Amino acid sequence: MEEMLFYDRMQFAFTITFHYLFPQLTMGLSLIIVYFKWKYLRTKNEEYNHATHFWMRIFALNFAMGVVTGIPMEFQFGTNWAKFSELTGGIIGQTLAMEGMFSFFLESSFLGIFLFGEKILGHKWHFVTGLLICIGSWASGFLIIATHSWMQNPVGFEILENGRFVLTNFQALFLNPWLWPSYLHNQAASMVTSSFVVAGIGAFYILSKKNITYGKLFVKTGVIFGLISCVIVAVPTGDLLAKNVVKYQPVTFAAMEGIFHTEKKGSEIVLIGQPDVKDKKLDNKIAVPNILSFLTYGSWHEEIKGLDQFDESVHPTNISGLYYAYHIMVGLGTIFIGLMAFAVFQLCRKKLFETKWILWSLLFMLPFPYIANTTGWYTAELGRQPWLVYNLLRTAEGASPTVSSGNTLFTLLGFIGLYLLLGMLFLLLVGKIINKGPHTEKI
Repeated sequence: MEEMLFYDRMQFAFTITFHYLFPQLTMGLSLIIVYFKWKYLRTKNEEYNHATHFWMRIFALNFAMGVVTGIPMEFQFGTNWAKFSELTGGIIGQTLAMEGMFSFFLESSFLGIFLFGEKILGHKWHFVTGLLICIGSWASGFLIIATHSWMQNPVGFEILENGRFVLTNFQALFLNPWLWPSYLHNQAASMVTSSFVVAGIGAFYILSKKNITYGKLFVKTGVIFGLISCVIVAVPTGDLLAKNVVKYQPVTFAAMEGIFHTEKKGSEIVLIGQPDVKDKKLDNKIAVPNILSFLTYGSWHEEIKGLDQFDESVHPTNISGLYYAYHIMVGLGTIFIGLMAFAVFQLCRKKLFETKWILWSLLFMLPFPYIANTTGWYTAELGRQPWLVYNLLRTAEGASPTVSSGNTLFTLLGFIGLYLLLGMLFLLLVGKIINKGPHTEKI
């Protein structure tokens, strides 16, 4: 059973990690595309319209990859996690169905029109279709995170005698206190990825002395959107989400922060340290006293419960992985804020495009928001373990008893090979678009 559960989790972790490389760009990029089209309508500057055409082609490729990689992931609910689907389908099935029927249909239906219908529609209606795509992509994220939030903090339900969860309050799904901080945090993080991609490609153009006009436009747009979204990721959304973890999953918070033992007179915040789970301590730590208590409760001496206050049966199953995922996310987020703030400062001084080290940094940092988003989701998922539905349904109870570990491993290896080929093809196609540049794009 343990081997089967391991491969079930590994397969889902791999497929969803690869899948989410694409939606995190499309959600944020859709808003930036709408911005470029809006700027064209206001200024009639063709550079903005060419920028719209350029980025909507990259958007379309991302969208296609997201669809292709998302479908196998959802099939796993009926194969590897059939018991989970049987018990909770009456609740999570509703939000997932709404995501497919409404959000995905809205996004996909207007994408073709946006790509090829500008001449027929005219620029104003072309802008409207772009706006509808943006709304569809953001609504899709909302409904997925509504599902995730219910698993983290189940509300509005009752459990029947046969163990099935049934929804008793539909409104509670969307008023879940876990939902809105999670959703806004996720969308801001998506904007961070999109901003770095836009700024990074712009920096590439400037440094290579190719398409410099568009390079400057992309860098300027990317750093402004980037600074705003980086700050929102930290405050208020990240702060609110962390306080939700403290309130609803205190044992998770203790593991995230590496608090093995309760500190009575205020908790320190650990900047660097390696968790030693066996001996229940942090090795080689560098910490600042009492800061964590202040950030969490607004009081320097407030007690935060450590792992020693909870039964080991409810401890996260991978404390080290959770701790590192959380600290990588927070560390990268701090670097993002600093880089984007300095870039905007130089932009205000009209020296950004001549400051080579910032341009190189923007180009070099392009993949790191993907890492930050991935570790952020790992924090959420590892933190919920060993539960599928927090405190109600354990992960082992949701796995399919009839799917063998050998079958799961075989299909996992197949996914790895297939996704490797898809990833290489995607990078090749995106590279061609970037190499051609915005000025050659015609509809």
